[in-house]
Amino acid sequence: MNAPVSAPKLHDCRDAFAESIEMLAANDSRVVAVCNDSVGSSKLGGFKAKFPERLVNVGIAEQNMVGVGAGLANGGQLPFVCGASCFLTGRALEQIKADLAYSNANVKLVGISSGMAYGELGPTHHSIEDFAWTRVLPNLPVIAPCDRIETAAAVKWAAEYAGPCFLRLSRVGVPDLLPEGHIFELGKANLLRDGKDLTLIANGTLTHRMVKAADILATRGIKARVLNMATVRPIDEAAIVAAATETGAILTAEEHSIYGGLGSAIAEVVVEQAPVPMKRLGVPGVFAHTGPAEWLLDEFGMAPAAIADAAQALIKRK
Repeated sequence: MNAPVSAPKLHDCRDAFAESIEMLAANDSRVVAVCNDSVGSSKLGGFKAKFPERLVNVGIAEQNMVGVGAGLANGGQLPFVCGASCFLTGRALEQIKADLAYSNANVKLVGISSGMAYGELGPTHHSIEDFAWTRVLPNLPVIAPCDRIETAAAVKWAAEYAGPCFLRLSRVGVPDLLPEGHIFELGKANLLRDGKDLTLIANGTLTHRMVKAADILATRGIKARVLNMATVRPIDEAAIVAAATETGAILTAEEHSIYGGLGSAIAEVVVEQAPVPMKRLGVPGVFAHTGPAEWLLDEFGMAPAAIADAAQALIKRK
């Protein structure tokens, strides 16, 4: 008898972030962490224990937190400003715009528990608008890693990047998708599956669901290309145009509103450079319900089987 296939191990990307920032701090005395009374949820307990003098907890004051980060950067430090993504981006958007993006301050924003990861806490804690709010700002790269490996690579990249950026991390466990030693490249998509019938594009927690959907489609004789589009701004226009011209249809999925997020960014490229049938999956312009994060994704049509069905319907429009 064949041995049963075990489910892949799931990882919390916050752990990869925490390990990475501690390693950076051990080798670079400029690295500091700033948080909004979120030492636990930002996984900064180890950082606090090792570098207590380099952790600044401003309390529940996100606008001040971003300002403190900008001041530290202006003083030559390398601040990682961490907090729940819904509050970091929603409450402090003016400071992110003026103090970071406009001033090109060398601050690394880390939005924790993004999307609907705080599912049971309801709409006030869902962060399904943060792509839209941040990707419109000049000088602010927007990145949503798909697994722990890409998270670690993106943190390393952020530390070396001269300017502000926004890393969007979930707390929902995801399997490894990229190889160990992966090097993050800003604005470059990763090809996870190749195919000719249509292209599936996602980032963050939705990427592994797209891979599962592609596996389901393969059983139906449909070969789907799968792209991990971690960088929302700057978007990989070349990969999008190639997907449109070579596969003839594009389906996106994201843990975000369908308005203003990853799907919208891709649609902007498609409509101007390579018009093909498209379908955007996400939260359809409503306040998401209260409930477990994985259940919410399924409720909004982003279970792997539902994604596969939507893809099969999209192909008929080619």
